[in-house]
Amino acid sequence: MRRLIIGLPLLFLMTGIAAAEVASPQAAVRPQHVAPPGADTPQQDNTLNEAQPADGSPDDEGEDVAAQADVPMELPLRRPDPPKNIPPAKLAPANDLFGSVADPAPLSARAIGGYTKGCLSGGISLPINGPDWQVMRVSRNRNWGAPQLIDYMERLASDAHALDGWPGLLVGDLSQPRGGPMLTGHTSHQIGLDADIWLTPMPDRVLTEDEREEMTAVSMLKDPFNVDPEVFTDLQIKLIRRAASYPQVGRIFVHPAIKKALCARADVAGKNKAWLAKVRPWWNHHYHFHVRLNCPPGMSGCDSQTPVSGDIGCDDKRSCIGTRS
Repeated sequence: MRRLIIGLPLLFLMTGIAAAEVASPQAAVRPQHVAPPGADTPQQDNTLNEAQPADGSPDDEGEDVAAQADVPMELPLRRPDPPKNIPPAKLAPANDLFGSVADPAPLSARAIGGYTKGCLSGGISLPINGPDWQVMRVSRNRNWGAPQLIDYMERLASDAHALDGWPGLLVGDLSQPRGGPMLTGHTSHQIGLDADIWLTPMPDRVLTEDEREEMTAVSMLKDPFNVDPEVFTDLQIKLIRRAASYPQVGRIFVHPAIKKALCARADVAGKNKAWLAKVRPWWNHHYHFHVRLNCPPGMSGCDSQTPVSGDIGCDDKRSCIGTRS
């Protein structure tokens, strides 16, 4: 009984000490030195958060763990919904893009696509002055083509001068450096296989820069349905026949009145009239003719037109309509 009376005060004393330790926040929680968002953390606070190993050597992994434990984590925000009713970005028109490029694509030479929807890689330029030609409208930068077209132009100029007495070619539009649609003037000429050649003979001198830009080609017409024999002479007939005579030529486009005149006077260029099948009537080609080459053999991705038939197209109906078929 005496032992029980002595032990009760001791039990009450130990219970009070334990309760005090539990109630004390300093005994239960380690102080956290966390800076408010956006505030600079003082250097002395950082030292309190660094855990040192028992041997006193630096411990990078321990520092990283301590730092991560003391920095409050930010929960990721919900990804916002995309904006609505935003119109798609407008791209520049194709003719602006192709017309603004001054140099050819540095790739192998290829005519890509069709004459009215395509482009050109590896194009080369026809020199603005040659032995038997001069390029007109130089500022347009349209004296480019596939190598096969440039070879054809040089040969035609030489043969027409030497064999037919043509003074020399005045060359209109070929193609742009990279082909494609032009800013003005054409729907075709997009793959470097088309060329416009004036029916006006070349003067016997080098034209000035201003003359090349301002000189007007001479119309061959007396009225919409007939040529003027004073300007459309045997020399023009021989030139067109020469241009059509090469196997790589697929089409030549002339005004319907010129087609009619060619049918009537083809004998001045020889008895063989098969070349007339390539000459197709098309309106507005009264001051120049348009040569179109076939796609070069083996050139993939180039779309030729269907070869012409053997019909020379010299009946009254065919010679007075315009068709590019």
